[in-house]
Amino acid sequence: MFVVTAVADNSTLKNITGTILLAGAGKMGGAMLTGWLAGGLDPRRVAVIDPQLSPEISALAAKGVALNPDVKAAGAVETLVVAVKPQMFREAGARMKPFVSDKTSVVSIMAGTTIASLQEVCGGAVVRAMPNTPAAIGRGITVAVAANNVSAQQRAVADALLRATGSVEWVDDEGLMDAVTAVSGSGPAYVFLLAEELARAGVEAGLPEALATTLARETVSGAGELLRRSDLAASTLRQNVTSPGGTTAAALEVLMGLPGLRDLMIRAIAAATRRSKELAK
Repeated sequence: MFVVTAVADNSTLKNITGTILLAGAGKMGGAMLTGWLAGGLDPRRVAVIDPQLSPEISALAAKGVALNPDVKAAGAVETLVVAVKPQMFREAGARMKPFVSDKTSVVSIMAGTTIASLQEVCGGAVVRAMPNTPAAIGRGITVAVAANNVSAQQRAVADALLRATGSVEWVDDEGLMDAVTAVSGSGPAYVFLLAEELARAGVEAGLPEALATTLARETVSGAGELLRRSDLAASTLRQNVTSPGGTTAAALEVLMGLPGLRDLMIRAIAAATRRSKELAK
């Protein structure tokens, strides 16, 4: 179930008059769709194509969302949002392409899929974007890059669609997207692993499992919220918790030693970046 609420009043979403076609309504695509509707997009302006629609998405038909329409029923598609699995893109692209005209923008949220590949398979004016899973609660971060033929209006619509589930950063160099994928796209998994291992270490130190899990979850989420709300750098917030010669300093001596968290994170991000590049081939 998707619980996205409107991130902010979005006049661009409310003023869309063309069809927004979502290809792929899984977890990320579904979260985006829910965010669009919460942000004021008219459900009658939305169409979804997906061979396996969830009950939550199917229920949106009652609000006016068109489900698996043919090309004629969909009408002129203003923006095609591609949210299928990258491995399925080539096969699914044949179904998407008939919906794309020379006036259609194509917004992709697929990892490792280049602008050139999207232009080859779908055509249109392409925006490549990389969101992350906190989009499901309206707290995502997306990085996007636009092809040269994307107009200012098309970019504004893409920005509004992406911003419906969190904040958006635009870059000019598509070459940055593999590292973006490694840092923010995959990043939530690293944070969840931190919570998982913090709880496990608490159990090893003698805490009951339920208490260790609660402490780890609330500490990670609370520290993240403090980081979001604070103007201070992460390093400063860390130092503020650390008393010389205290318990935190003892733990950080291990985490920041060699080999330590810094080395592990550098290697992890490098591995994810390499894999993103491989997916693009």
